[in-house]
Amino acid sequence: MTAFMQILGSTKESLRKILVRGEFDEYLDDAEMHCTVRMAEMLEKYTKQLQLNSDESTKDNFLMEEIAVLEETKLIGLPNFLPRTAFLTILQRKLKKISGTPIELVEEVWNYVENVVVRVVIFHSEGYLQLQNSFRRASHNLILKMRDRSVDRVKEMVEMEKLADYTCDPEYMSSWNSLMAQQDSFITAIKRVSLGYAKEFDINGYGEVEIGHLKDYLLIVEQAFDLKMRITAYWKIVLKRMLDNLALHLLFNVQNLVNKEMEAEIINEMMGSNHSGSIERLLEESPSLASRREKLNKSIRLP
Repeated sequence: MTAFMQILGSTKESLRKILVRGEFDEYLDDAEMHCTVRMAEMLEKYTKQLQLNSDESTKDNFLMEEIAVLEETKLIGLPNFLPRTAFLTILQRKLKKISGTPIELVEEVWNYVENVVVRVVIFHSEGYLQLQNSFRRASHNLILKMRDRSVDRVKEMVEMEKLADYTCDPEYMSSWNSLMAQQDSFITAIKRVSLGYAKEFDINGYGEVEIGHLKDYLLIVEQAFDLKMRITAYWKIVLKRMLDNLALHLLFNVQNLVNKEMEAEIINEMMGSNHSGSIERLLEESPSLASRREKLNKSIRLP
């Protein structure tokens, strides 16, 4: 039992160092085991991927999606009121488009964590083959459960974002006001298209966009522009909130894996019916290790 607790303790301490504290003195020349750096790189990669997947800076058909949605969400009521349904419709489309990216991130992180855990387990249980197999099996089962838990959490985050348009972040209003400052000159440019003026307009955040097609939608183009700028300002908040929550979720659960759940899972595996509660049997040394130990004992035996 003492040997078992020593192996478990040394395994946990190594994992705390490389997965939680970012210390990699045990694996100085093995970059794959510099875990906090590798996980930070994964998050950075998926941050860029998320932004790329949601990029809609197209020059053609500018505002046409917003116009189509506004036409389909008309209500009997006062003019110039943006239907909340229109906002949520476009928001939900954008969320659906990027919903697979955060799932890919959590799956990649947990696959990486599993590989790291297995390597550490193998190192610290070297010579105890049956124990090693039990450790690996327990680690695999636990990380599988934690991966599924993370995927469920990501899906829940996306569904929550679909449900309501809310933020207490003042950046939303400042960003929206900044974007809306361009509205008057944008509308004026559309009206001048019929007079032979330019059919392009430079919009902050989108670059130069085509506006010639919008001259036929002057009655609704103001609302469409407002809707797009609201979505643009709010989408920055959504992405930032999603990435922050995702990073915190992964950090918390990796730490929880090392500090709490791994030990409990390994002990449950060891005490399972397959082993009839016999840890001692699993601690039997492999023949090669027993042979090396015997040779060592003989070499240091006093004459």
